[in-house]
Amino acid sequence: MSFQVPGQATEQFLLAAKHAEIHTLEQLAASCEVVMAVSALIHQLQRERGISNIYLASKGQHFSEQRLGQVRQSLSSEQNLRGLLNSHYLDAKKPEGSLRLLNSIAFVLQGLDNLAALRAQVDHRKISALESTRAFCRLIAGLLSVVFEAADIASDPAVTRVLVALFNLMQGKEYAGQERAWAAIGFAAGRFDPELCDRLGHLQEAQQRSFEVFTEFSSDELCQQWQALEDSKVTTELSQLREMIRRLCQGEPIAPELSEIWYDLATRRIDQMRLLENALADTLRYVGQQRITQARNDLNAHRKRLEALATIDAPTSSPLTMLFDPEAPGLYGADAVALVPSERAAPPDLARSVYDLVRGQAEHIKQMGDELDEARRALTDRKQIERAKGLLMHNLKLTEEQAFRRMQKRAMEQNTRLAEVAESLIEAAEQVKELARRDKRMNNQ
Repeated sequence: MSFQVPGQATEQFLLAAKHAEIHTLEQLAASCEVVMAVSALIHQLQRERGISNIYLASKGQHFSEQRLGQVRQSLSSEQNLRGLLNSHYLDAKKPEGSLRLLNSIAFVLQGLDNLAALRAQVDHRKISALESTRAFCRLIAGLLSVVFEAADIASDPAVTRVLVALFNLMQGKEYAGQERAWAAIGFAAGRFDPELCDRLGHLQEAQQRSFEVFTEFSSDELCQQWQALEDSKVTTELSQLREMIRRLCQGEPIAPELSEIWYDLATRRIDQMRLLENALADTLRYVGQQRITQARNDLNAHRKRLEALATIDAPTSSPLTMLFDPEAPGLYGADAVALVPSERAAPPDLARSVYDLVRGQAEHIKQMGDELDEARRALTDRKQIERAKGLLMHNLKLTEEQAFRRMQKRAMEQNTRLAEVAESLIEAAEQVKELARRDKRMNNQ
């Protein structure tokens, strides 16, 4: 058995940690490339969903040619995504990705495999506009889950912030797409009932929540572009049509021809959101490459410093290491004691300098962890809200909208955040489960 020279293994693991960081960032860059392809496919499917709705609702009288062209666009984006998925996750020597991410991808691919059957039903008008909308919404929701999982496992705070902003912009844009689809059905049918109006109101509120998180994690420049869209003529005219819908929610007749005006305005607004998505995708690409370059530069700097330190004579009799560093974690409850001036002023030596590198890298990792926790907060909140909503739907037999409304009402009554309401509901459900387990154990005794 061979033994390494003391200190040599420390240096090797120090460099190995930096190599691991670079590898993780490269894998993250690959995931970000997939995310951008998912974003492009979602946009095309959203357009296909809206065009298909008007085609079906008008009994094939409108948007027949546009639909065929849009299907070709969707297929092109799908082929691009499939190629990236194969190269990054199947053809790679060591496929990367979490269990949840890879399962989300499998779920989506199963849906894409059956998309041709859905399109055939739309071709022959063997499916209603409502059923078609729901099918496309399920597929797009699956694609969004791929983006969510990619953001959730990202280990770099700078990249994660951009992914969080992008996911919420995409989610808000999907709610806008669903609003476009549902309202197009109402316009094409010539009437809006209270249930449809309530759904449209729910989608508008959902958009607002997503866009608030998007702007929270976006740059000032992107926030200004978003505000310009909110203040634009397109958004103003769309708001006027929304107000018209609210006034006609008791089933009063409305001109079906307005469906094309609605679709055009909603599409122009969504296309502007797509430009913001593209800008965020560019930011994602830039930040990812910047972080890889920075990590490589750090690795080279570490190597050069270690090579220079190798020329230093033996360490002093009292080197600073983790054993004598009062700021290093150790004894529970002990107060950190600042280094005395004589120790701070001690001349640099090999052991001290290597430890400085190790400790500096540890502080870098801690800072990244703190920033990552902050960036992931929005993702954690969403997971809690979705879980609590699912509990209400299962236990009280509520629809998704009803469950969310109930949580929203409680948040307003308690003057607290929606995520905190979700957390309390989950805790209450866990307590009920624990009581049930106790009762079962007692009955079995």
